[in-house]
Amino acid sequence: MSPKERAEELTKILTEANYRYYVLDDPSMPDFEYDRLLRELEDLEKAHPELLRPDSPTQRVGGQAVSGFEKVTHAVPLMSLQDVFSMEELNEFLEKTLQADPDTAFSVEPKIDGLSVALEYVDGRFVRGATRGDGAVGEDVTENLKTIRSIPMTLENAPSRLIVRGEVYMPKKSFDKLNARQEEEGKPLFANPRNAAAGSLRQLDPKIAARRGLDILIFNIQLAESVEFRTHTETLDFLKSLRFKVIPHRTLRQVGEIDQEVLSINENRDQLACDIDGAVIKVDSLPQRERLGSTAKFPRWAVAYKYPPEIKDTVVEDIVVQVGRTGVLTPKAVVRPVRLAGTTVTNATLHNQDFISERDIRIGDTVRIRKAGEIIPEILEVDFSKRPAGSVPFRLPDVCPVCGAKVERDEDGAFMRCTGAECPAQLSRNIAHFVSRDAMDIDGLGSAIVDILIEKGMVKSPADIYYLTLEELKSLWQKGETAAKKLLAAIEASKQQDVSRLIYALGIRQVGVKAGKILAATFGSLDGLMNASTEELTAVPDIGEITARNISDWFSQPQSRHMVERLREAGVNFESKRIISDARFAGKTFVLTGALSRFTREEATEKIELLGGKVSGSVSKKTGFVVVGENAGSKERKARELGIPTLTEDEFLEMIR
Repeated sequence: MSPKERAEELTKILTEANYRYYVLDDPSMPDFEYDRLLRELEDLEKAHPELLRPDSPTQRVGGQAVSGFEKVTHAVPLMSLQDVFSMEELNEFLEKTLQADPDTAFSVEPKIDGLSVALEYVDGRFVRGATRGDGAVGEDVTENLKTIRSIPMTLENAPSRLIVRGEVYMPKKSFDKLNARQEEEGKPLFANPRNAAAGSLRQLDPKIAARRGLDILIFNIQLAESVEFRTHTETLDFLKSLRFKVIPHRTLRQVGEIDQEVLSINENRDQLACDIDGAVIKVDSLPQRERLGSTAKFPRWAVAYKYPPEIKDTVVEDIVVQVGRTGVLTPKAVVRPVRLAGTTVTNATLHNQDFISERDIRIGDTVRIRKAGEIIPEILEVDFSKRPAGSVPFRLPDVCPVCGAKVERDEDGAFMRCTGAECPAQLSRNIAHFVSRDAMDIDGLGSAIVDILIEKGMVKSPADIYYLTLEELKSLWQKGETAAKKLLAAIEASKQQDVSRLIYALGIRQVGVKAGKILAATFGSLDGLMNASTEELTAVPDIGEITARNISDWFSQPQSRHMVERLREAGVNFESKRIISDARFAGKTFVLTGALSRFTREEATEKIELLGGKVSGSVSKKTGFVVVGENAGSKERKARELGIPTLTEDEFLEMIR
């Protein structure tokens, strides 16, 4: 079989697997088998670039980042619907329509709470996808839409030009995973899946969108050249035959049946994979829609019934404080169980101290509670008339409830954070950071192994990694001697890393890879950094007052000092291999432009920073040198206009030497 034939075969197999997994929810092969075939196709496309097609399954992971989104004028406007908020308003619409035509059938569908988009296909190939925007003009988000596995890249037996409309959403499971990841990384949580979906679809880097787990449901044909339909139901059946993931719906005629279906969708909404905020009721007959027409804003043949937010009273029985993997203290209200939006709620988020203080929430209070975005239970307000006597305002503790270390408020004032370097609540994340590629770079010590080590009590601090024995590591695998020896060798080798990596590995707030290099080169050793005063730290380029205070505070903590001494005793290198001594680089800003052949940008950046310089992505009057590769373009021209020295790759290498 030729490479071309094999690539076509793999594309067909993987496309079918995508359809069965993401559209039918009926996997046809194990994940590892899918990954193996995808890797084979990737290898084929690398070896034979001419085989790479825009609709290849390998292109689902996200293409190149863009600087902005181009505007798209919709061929057919993406109209919005008139909202109704009561059964009386809904029935008024139904009865008015039935009076004009007693045989009217209506399609009833859940109203997905997501982001509306149009997908365009030409000769069966997906060519463009755009957001709704204002209905007439949207934004081109094609590359981000390609990362949604349920969107087919090619269609068989499709019209020469087809435009369909769908709702991009974030499944509840994906939303939970995203917020868990946000919490791990100490980032703000998304309020609801709709906001998360909208933000994900408008990421300039498609690789970020690919990691968010978005999905789509198609609910309308906007344009289908040379194909005619009589009913909306026919269009949905046609879309299913083309292998789109289509909105679930029922076609009904009686007002009572429609009312019951609308209520049933609401009652069963917690069983849906996605969030909804209502139901859509549409006239099924397409010719009848033409006769009914539209107003300036809305079609007359459809309405959206919006479900009212469900709010109930309950009692705050306790307030517990959890410590996240980033050390953030998160208060949570334990409430008397209450049924809300289809599930029993026993806890409600309290966000932070400011949230509690603004609403004056106390243990014993009767509170009004709802699900924010129909997902996260939150307290709206306190019924002060039912407050029990003797209640006291709630304050987050001054010390970590897990390890007893001092708690500090973040610079932005939103969160309280444990400062303990060996806090058990943060241990998994701290070790994962410590062993990561830019830190101590211990190959083989992945998160699964770290979690086992913690569970077995083998490590209680990142420093404990250097005290693991062969016998202990062998116990992690059934036949583990070879793997254990390999991991032990990697741990031993990491002791010789430059101290710049160790400084970054310690996890001091606002001290990243670049700052680690600058601090190591400036102070020469970890001891030099530990003994530096705040004034000495702020005198270092790119180290501000807040970062300097973070460094001083970190080294002043008992847990930090204990960890440092354990690292010293284990023989970890505390010395810098390079110290700033070249005045040509110190404090100078370099810009790298064009295709560099003698070294990578990462290698050049590391050299510049180790010698005391900085690297920027843009040319300005403050730029010291511009290193020019092939096809440099506008940055080289701007440097010459501003009279900034330019260096060829050879000149730059000579300067480094």
